[in-house]
Amino acid sequence: MVWLSAFLNGKDNILQAAQNLRNGSGAYMSDVTKTDVLIVGAGPVGLFAVFELGLLDLKCHLIDILDRPGGQCAELYPEKPIYDIPAWPSISAQDLVDKLMEQIAPFKPEFTFNRMVSALEKLEDGSFRVTTDENEVFEAKVVVIAAGGGSFQPKRPPISGIEAFEGESVFYSVRRMEEFRGHDLVIVGGGDSALDWTINLQPIANSVTLVHRRPEFRAAPDSVNKMYALQEMKKLDFQVGQVISVAGEGGQLRSATIKGPDGEVEVACSRMLPFFGLTMKLGPIAEWGLNLHENLIPVDTEKFETSVPGIFAIGDINWYPGKLKLILSGFHEAALMAQAAKHRVAPGERIVFQYTTSSTKLQKKLGVNG
Repeated sequence: MVWLSAFLNGKDNILQAAQNLRNGSGAYMSDVTKTDVLIVGAGPVGLFAVFELGLLDLKCHLIDILDRPGGQCAELYPEKPIYDIPAWPSISAQDLVDKLMEQIAPFKPEFTFNRMVSALEKLEDGSFRVTTDENEVFEAKVVVIAAGGGSFQPKRPPISGIEAFEGESVFYSVRRMEEFRGHDLVIVGGGDSALDWTINLQPIANSVTLVHRRPEFRAAPDSVNKMYALQEMKKLDFQVGQVISVAGEGGQLRSATIKGPDGEVEVACSRMLPFFGLTMKLGPIAEWGLNLHENLIPVDTEKFETSVPGIFAIGDINWYPGKLKLILSGFHEAALMAQAAKHRVAPGERIVFQYTTSSTKLQKKLGVNG
């Protein structure tokens, strides 16, 4: 569980705050974490849903398989400009995520990163119990699936025999930083994840070698500058090239062979983090008993509710006649979903529709009217 303030204090802080929890040095979740609305997916549509739900006094908790908010935008193309967000002639994917995080800050949503929702159970009172792949348990009156095209799964690098080391000494995400303490670490990739973890793990690893096929990166310029500064200080090694083979036994790495412009070099390593991008799969959601349409979730266009009452689907993961896979379409869906979710969480409570431009009550919630 990571408080939003950690993000607003900077990306490094949110990564560290998330890791502190996994390492046992942060706040602990109780056996069952309860919330009004559990949102599966922390991409732009899931984040905006927090805003619409927050205006209706609904508390949200978001779960995402990635290690940060933003979904596909933040992970795959953070610097790519987006041209069809209203009022923004052009905005980068990461800037859009940052603005959404700032917008929802007044509602103090909670986040659980690096987790996949593995099971869902409907309880006798009509609420839902959700379990993650780390056996964390959440209960909510409403579940909102905002998982884009599904959960992101890491791509396996084209290295023969790497499967024998997966989960033992080759990992596709960082769940506990302590697992890398004192190890000789090879990180492969040129995006934000590769650079962020190169910088964050360097202080605790015995050695860090970053491998990328070219000296240009897709990561934030500040992260690239920090990496090169650490290289200048000889605190890490950057190799241009590709890992072509690994060696070891019993699931434990001993070395990796890197093919670069000047030939092949063998690097000692006991841990490897390959970041070769992600693929999207519906994953365990397909086992939740929802009606499916070509691996998407059909919804109505009044509430964006699925075939299971109380479970909603918004964004690219849903389907209805005329569906357009646009972020702005997901924003519209989030607004209508929130109204229906409020009726479910607080049945019988009269909902008065208000505009943020004129409602002093809403402005007070947003912190813009004392």
